[in-house]
Amino acid sequence: MPEAASFAAPVGTRDVLPPESSRWEALVGLFAALVERAGYGLVQSPLFEDVGVFARLGEGTDVVRKEMYDFDDKGGRRIALRPEVTASVARAFVQHRPAVPWKVWVATPCFRYERPQAGRLRQHHQVDIEVIGSADPDLDVEVMAIGDEYLRALGLRQVELAINSMGTTEDRRAFAARLAGWLEPRQAQLDPADRDRVAVNPLRVLDSKRPATMAATAEAPRLHEHLSGAAAARFDRVRSGLDRLGIAYTVEPRLVRGLDYYTHTTFEFVSRAIDAAQSTVLGGGRYDALVQALGGPATPAIGFGSGIERVLLACDAEGVFPVPATTVDAFVVDVTGGEAALALTTELRRTGLRADRAYDGRSMKAQMKRADNSGARFALIVGDQEAADGTVTLRDLRARGEGQHVVDRDRVVAHVSKLLEEP
Repeated sequence: MPEAASFAAPVGTRDVLPPESSRWEALVGLFAALVERAGYGLVQSPLFEDVGVFARLGEGTDVVRKEMYDFDDKGGRRIALRPEVTASVARAFVQHRPAVPWKVWVATPCFRYERPQAGRLRQHHQVDIEVIGSADPDLDVEVMAIGDEYLRALGLRQVELAINSMGTTEDRRAFAARLAGWLEPRQAQLDPADRDRVAVNPLRVLDSKRPATMAATAEAPRLHEHLSGAAAARFDRVRSGLDRLGIAYTVEPRLVRGLDYYTHTTFEFVSRAIDAAQSTVLGGGRYDALVQALGGPATPAIGFGSGIERVLLACDAEGVFPVPATTVDAFVVDVTGGEAALALTTELRRTGLRADRAYDGRSMKAQMKRADNSGARFALIVGDQEAADGTVTLRDLRARGEGQHVVDRDRVVAHVSKLLEEP
């Protein structure tokens, strides 16, 4: 008889198991609380879309050319797994036309076929905010301030904000043409992986982190020096807003976006605690051209995305936001057959307490070991004598000495609740 197949998670993906998953849960909870205070509501949208939604990102981008998971479904429709969040949110806005400004947040997996490495997986996870329907530069400041507060709430301190301006769509196009003209005679000096981008998407050359390309483009034109007057004034307003809030930043001329829908403000929070190739922990910008590209009216928008895996790498490097202690309030030890434990744990949970128990008829010693390892404050012990007397022996597992007394069964849940409320 052939051996059963042994399966593993696909290359570029990973399982997130307890107790590590509790840290993910805590991160998303922290993010949700923070952004909802600022008026953002949760959006849940499909993990797959018509491939055309993401094709609007730009045919010259690696996302569209090389990285999308796209396929024909059983109905012959061309479908793509979500490679990023913003296009899906913009599609939902175009379809449903909510009142503006529409302020939303998302927590979702995204999918890109690329070489797996630390902090960059083929299935990675993001938290994200988007604001659609306002061109106010103060919103740019708000979005960056929320990103700053989120990272600081996690405990990160070795993080720096870099900003730039892409200008208007016309500014961007004119600069891309100027940059392409500057790059063409220097194409041979670029890293081979960047040479074909000169004709297809020259801004991606400027944004390259490859040493040869960075050296070859050290004296390249800078976008923020070629902005129209209105775009330059707008960028000044954004910078003054950050100054008023006391948020430190640097203007980074190389910070451009290869995605065609970006305009005006673009920004990144970079960790100095992790490898430079994977150091961006949060990034975003304004994308005033995307909604119209998806069939809607001309509508300004801004947002950011932050990879959960990448952020947690930075947390580990700084020794902050550890895995939370997974504890329960009470652990029921029952050596009378298990029915008492079934009833008592259910009653404890229904009153809002965290309770657990052992299974499979384990011995008193084995159950007490489980109780102690659970981190519970109290062990609620039911033996033959307690069952006969209608009582429960309550043992404080964190007290010095015995810390043990007997409580009537019908009073034990209220008694535990009261003890847990005491300092």
